[in-house]
Amino acid sequence: MRKINIKRETFETQIDLEINLDGTGKSEIKTEVGFFNHMLELFARHGSFDLKCEANGDIDVDYHHLVEDTGIVLGEAIKKALGDKRGIKRYGTFYIPMMETLTRTSLDLSGRGFLSFNCEFEKEKVGEFDTELVEEFFYSVASNAGINLHMDLIRGHNTHHIIESFFKSFARALKEACIIEGTQIPSTKGII
Repeated sequence: MRKINIKRETFETQIDLEINLDGTGKSEIKTEVGFFNHMLELFARHGSFDLKCEANGDIDVDYHHLVEDTGIVLGEAIKKALGDKRGIKRYGTFYIPMMETLTRTSLDLSGRGFLSFNCEFEKEKVGEFDTELVEEFFYSVASNAGINLHMDLIRGHNTHHIIESFFKSFARALKEACIIEGTQIPSTKGII
């Protein structure tokens, strides 16, 4: 099983996260930020990943450190759970329609972290959650997991729908890329 637990403590946050890439979509999420909890639950369910995450932080300042550091830890966990990536499909692309919204996520588990995030949110917040943190979260995940990650808003205007669609499309693209389809390391270099 590709399962890992990572803990991270700083002066700003305390995070304990466990992911099983070969799970069934179960989640136990406690981050002090309701909307973020919902997005992580969606990620687990739609990727069929088992995810436990308890995250506390200086949310009296704002949600930035908590969201960013959770992305860092999730990225590290994905990277460690994949191991040497032997046999994985490596690439994944998924479109998610949600009412008027359509997003696309395309990724490569290349070992080289990069994010291209093509979306300008019309609103600065969903409830109390700053929409700029969506890009920050995915940047942290991509950088720490070594994922070449491209996320595009194709159409849509409802901010909640857009963010939810991004989390779902990322989950499904990652699920596809993590599929074991052989025994070789999928690279002409011999390592990823």
